[in-house]
Amino acid sequence: MTSKKLHVGLGLALVGLFLASLLTGVAEVAPLTALKALITGGEGPLGLVMREIRLPRAILAAMVGASLGLSGAALQGLLRNPMAEPGVIGISASAALGAVIALQTGLAASFALALPLAALLGALLGVGAILFLAGRGGGTLALILAGIALSALASALTSLVLNLSPNPFAAQDIVFWMMGSLADCSFTHVAIAAPFMALGGWLLARSGRGLDALTLGEDAAASMGIDLARLRLAVILGTAASVGAATAVAGTVGFVGLVVPHLLRPLVGASPARLLPAAALGGAVLVLIADIAVRKVLPGQDLKLGVLMALVGAPVFLHLIWRMRGQP
Repeated sequence: MTSKKLHVGLGLALVGLFLASLLTGVAEVAPLTALKALITGGEGPLGLVMREIRLPRAILAAMVGASLGLSGAALQGLLRNPMAEPGVIGISASAALGAVIALQTGLAASFALALPLAALLGALLGVGAILFLAGRGGGTLALILAGIALSALASALTSLVLNLSPNPFAAQDIVFWMMGSLADCSFTHVAIAAPFMALGGWLLARSGRGLDALTLGEDAAASMGIDLARLRLAVILGTAASVGAATAVAGTVGFVGLVVPHLLRPLVGASPARLLPAAALGGAVLVLIADIAVRKVLPGQDLKLGVLMALVGAPVFLHLIWRMRGQP
């Protein structure tokens, strides 16, 4: 399959799943009636539900999936490690720590936007710490070690906040938020996340040529005129902006940035540049499928998106590892 056909197929799947997400909810409504209410609005509650609840949820599902898939593909290309994913450099854990602090201190209850803004601030502080620890001239190993250290520290601090929380209701909110969900999202969340995701996506999309050259090795890439320090900075900042914004609005959603590039890489060859757009589309498709499933599998229960992604993603990843046995 050529890259163009793959992109077209994923694009069509994305459009179909986006429409399916709009038509999925607690109340069963005829598709034409629901779409008419979305377009015309109307005076009944259906128009409000379609425009203020289902539409922003579908948009955010596509945005979050695209950001996580694109970030995972870029990081795997930068680190030249198919096991890499956004969590490896600690951005997700840093964003989660910022959100946890907002919940624990009561800021999230007093200010509606405190939760996503605190998560974004955590992600920005996390990338600053990584850049400081790894240094501008630091190589791949320094970057990985700095990310692992930051992830471990942020996770430990999050556990400490939970452990010392005097308010059981705040602790429960923290646990539920960390499971990941797109429920109760609005266009305010879309407006908060969109600029950061757009910036991150732009930085990562521009890194395709450098990542292609990096497959030949750092020395070969440098001889081709690739500024490795600038490439690392672009990928790290792009990942921080994209994953930080995704975590800010949806909580912790794992495995997307790990599994999607793995599934699509054989279809695009060894070129990271061709994998980047495919991974973005594939991530959006996967998260839309998962978000539809959480509303269909247990409609009477609040099944979390992150929980379902872990239940599906872990076996898929284990299967991929099983298939790789014996390969050099």
